[in-house]
Amino acid sequence: MGKRVLAASQGLIGMYAPVLRVANEVGLNVLLSAVRLCGGPRQGRFGLNLKETSMHKSVFALAGLALMSSVALAKDATLHIYNWSDYIDEQSIPAFEKETGIKVTYDVFDSNELLEAKLLAGRSGFDVVVPSGQFLGKQIQAGAFMKLDKSKLPNWHNLNPKLMKILETYDPGNEHAFPYMWGTTGIGFNPDKVKAVLGADAPTDTWALVFDPKYMSKLSQCGVSFLDAPSEILPAALNYLGLNPNSEDPADYAKAEAMLSKVAPYVTYYHSSKYIDDLANGDICIAIGFSGDVLQAATRADEAKNGVQVSYVIPKEGAGMWFDMMAIPVDANNADEAYKFLNYMLEPANIARVSNFVSYANGNAAATPLVEDAIRNNPGVYPTAEAEAHLFTFAILPKKVERLVTRVWTKVKSGK
Repeated sequence: MGKRVLAASQGLIGMYAPVLRVANEVGLNVLLSAVRLCGGPRQGRFGLNLKETSMHKSVFALAGLALMSSVALAKDATLHIYNWSDYIDEQSIPAFEKETGIKVTYDVFDSNELLEAKLLAGRSGFDVVVPSGQFLGKQIQAGAFMKLDKSKLPNWHNLNPKLMKILETYDPGNEHAFPYMWGTTGIGFNPDKVKAVLGADAPTDTWALVFDPKYMSKLSQCGVSFLDAPSEILPAALNYLGLNPNSEDPADYAKAEAMLSKVAPYVTYYHSSKYIDDLANGDICIAIGFSGDVLQAATRADEAKNGVQVSYVIPKEGAGMWFDMMAIPVDANNADEAYKFLNYMLEPANIARVSNFVSYANGNAAATPLVEDAIRNNPGVYPTAEAEAHLFTFAILPKKVERLVTRVWTKVKSGK
């Protein structure tokens, strides 16, 4: 997730495909008409009657313009990418455009739920999307993605086989997607402010910091942010309670709801990206957030030289390990261009550059040596073996459980 959201103008090819077809047809028909007008003997000779010359010049000019317009449109290859906010470096898109001549439209979202709604509605207009693993699994079942033609992805062999094995839980045979980035959901905090509020022995290594009212009631003084993502918060809450983070039991969710409802009054806001800048600026002191986002906040604070310190911790009780996957929607308008972008991102140097910018681990084994030492050796990015033992992945839940999760989250946020 990058330091600056890249923006691009709306792509034209998908929008003007009907115009392209009409231009081709009009150009051809007008040209044929012109040829018919001058194709045979007139008054004992071949060619145009002099009185008709200006008219025919106009006809040919019109035909030429129509054909040139269609050719110009056909050359404007485009690609529409839909990715998480703050999730790419500033060079990748311009470099890809320069290398391929493909014009990129780059839009962003900040929740899996938003992406899923657009994908399942159909005709999203996107050519490359980045869903998280458990959402990818559901969307594959719904027929939302193309099966990848790996002959068009010669860099596929660079992927980490260990991660690919884990990801078969969501995508059997790794047929539809590959890991773009992966990380954990833990706690980002400002050590100075937290200690100022809770004292020097503040328990910063536990979920109790954000799930226990005795701490949250005090931390609310300096600002608390939770991800607006029930698919992240509820598994963390269940795990903290000693329950299955992927539970399907309504009784377990009732316990998680009761606990979260007790701390909800002390949450400053729910958002899945705003906390990055707020942590960096010292506007909040703690956040449940994504590992790389919190580390980006630390980088921004350091660059601003504002004296703000930001730390990230994987709580001792364990945390969710997630994967963000690159895939091509089944109704993508520009599949060939999408394949070129996917293969571009499978190039070790390219994906390492993204990791170095967004502070997330990528799924490309060949890229690991190219990731900066400060990131590669950071346990918040690449967890220690001890921390890994306490990580859990997110399962694909039945629809009835998804609906329960949504109801619980709505009640927690609304205080009802």
